[in-house]
Amino acid sequence: MNSSRLVKTLQTFSAFLILFLGPLFSVNAQTSDELEDSFEASRPLETQEFTELTEISDDLYMFRFWVYRTIFLVTDAGVIVADPISPQAAGILMEEIRNITDQPIKYVVYSHEHWDHAAGGQIFKDAGAEFIAQENCVDFFRERPNPLVVMPDITFNDFYELTLGGKTIELQYFGRNHGNCLVTMRLPEERLIFIVDIVTPKRLPFRGLPDFWPEDWIRTLREIEQLEFDGVIPGHGPDDEPAVAARSSVREQREFLEDLMSAVKEIYDTGVYDPQVLGDRLELPKYSDWRGYEWLPLNAERIRHYYHLGW
Repeated sequence: MNSSRLVKTLQTFSAFLILFLGPLFSVNAQTSDELEDSFEASRPLETQEFTELTEISDDLYMFRFWVYRTIFLVTDAGVIVADPISPQAAGILMEEIRNITDQPIKYVVYSHEHWDHAAGGQIFKDAGAEFIAQENCVDFFRERPNPLVVMPDITFNDFYELTLGGKTIELQYFGRNHGNCLVTMRLPEERLIFIVDIVTPKRLPFRGLPDFWPEDWIRTLREIEQLEFDGVIPGHGPDDEPAVAARSSVREQREFLEDLMSAVKEIYDTGVYDPQVLGDRLELPKYSDWRGYEWLPLNAERIRHYYHLGW
């Protein structure tokens, strides 16, 4: 890695630490205004390299903020926005929307409860938007109050059809998989589906699989595979990855998890219970060209807990 690329990488990593992790340790000690000020202070100087807007189809857009992605849909009756991501991201996203349309922001839809996707929506609330989430998100938000997260106005159980200005987004809950209120957002007219965290094409799951339930995750992916769609808009991805991934990325993610669980169990059943030793022994060469392959031992440790603890 050359020196300029190394500096850029370190700057990006530092921005992440300040931007996303800092507030999580101090949400009870700081007001919402103070937290938003801290986000603004950490705003990267080269914002253009940190964000991206892609028009996927007529009136459907993908907005990327670092490795986080969200979508918004413009209609004749207003705008539907998915995850706000953070106060900084939401502020830039609002500017992007206003560059395209002056239609009101009518709805914000949470993909799930985790703060790194759900924070920052106040700018849309102030603009009059109603917030929608699967009903289990409410308990999480009440038990772990964060002033950067707007409470939902509308909740649902298994399925919710959101129609505005003749356009539709289908919200579907598949039960526990990542967190306990994650929903997919299917756009039937566009034959696309927005999926956050449980499908990241050709990338290993993040490190120790935080708040993932492996068996339920696989079940969910099997159920998603039965839906009608041609492409996936993933909730994560760097700037060199396309906005829309192939439908097959859902199957590939499931197959990786199944291969991971099978390989870990094979080693575990030989009497290797130490997670460090197990992780060092595990190899999945089929996926060695996937991003994050260096996380494989950490993935293995989480799966080891499944076989060792039932969790």
